[in-house]
Amino acid sequence: MNFRLLRYALWALIAVLCGFLVFTYINARNGGNAQAVQLGVPFNLVDQNGAPITDAAFKGHPTALFFGFTHCPEVCPTTLFEMAGWLKTLGDEGKDLRVFFISVDPERDTPDVMKGYTSAFTDRITGITGNPQEVEKLLKGWKIYAKKVPTENGDYTMDHTASVMLLDRDGRLRSTIDYKESPDVALKKLRLLIAG
Repeated sequence: MNFRLLRYALWALIAVLCGFLVFTYINARNGGNAQAVQLGVPFNLVDQNGAPITDAAFKGHPTALFFGFTHCPEVCPTTLFEMAGWLKTLGDEGKDLRVFFISVDPERDTPDVMKGYTSAFTDRITGITGNPQEVEKLLKGWKIYAKKVPTENGDYTMDHTASVMLLDRDGRLRSTIDYKESPDVALKKLRLLIAG
């Protein structure tokens, strides 16, 4: 039995479960009305080009946020690959959609690392990283679970929420796309977001 593969599968399952629990918690606090969810916090970070970026980037257009890290073995590359596919399928229909990949591991995810990673999937995904304390503030503001987990070789990996968060033009959470959601369902959610 491949214990490493099993461990990665369990991490992915935990990440999906955490994303579901966060959404359920938020939804319950708002009386089951996901439309009323108000998340977020002001932040000052940098994009993959080293340019300053703030919470203003999440307003004025439909937005998809995914929190992850470049050393991720499965969840992050799979999700970014799927996001690139969604954008390609949407074509001109999705021209106003902004997509951000926000690092939960800013110690390793420098702007250069983020740029190399996101550009391997598409030029439509903007990487966000920066000061670890500022990243932590952003994670708390969006109720994102992220935890450093030591590995056997003395390195570490990160457990984290695995859902894609969909924000309306006012920067409010409207829906989520779960890890490995069917492409048809994901595209339907994105089209509803874009039309809103």
